[in-house]
Amino acid sequence: MGADWGPVVVSVVLFILLSPGLLFQLPARTRVMEFGNMNTSGIAILVHAVIYFCILTILIIAIGIHIHVN
Repeated sequence: MGADWGPVVVSVVLFILLSPGLLFQLPARTRVMEFGNMNTSGIAILVHAVIYFCILTILIIAIGIHIHVN
């Protein structure tokens, strides 16, 4: 019986996409949102962590994404 890789794949993809400054940063240093600036701040890391947790919880628990490899 194979393992459930759904939570692992979703977690890694969201972690990469929601890294502050990679695609966007919320809040930015001079604006509310900036795209691709690669600068971070403590509050931006906190906001992105909360967004990451909320989206991960919705995808894994509420929707129930599962990937089984045999």
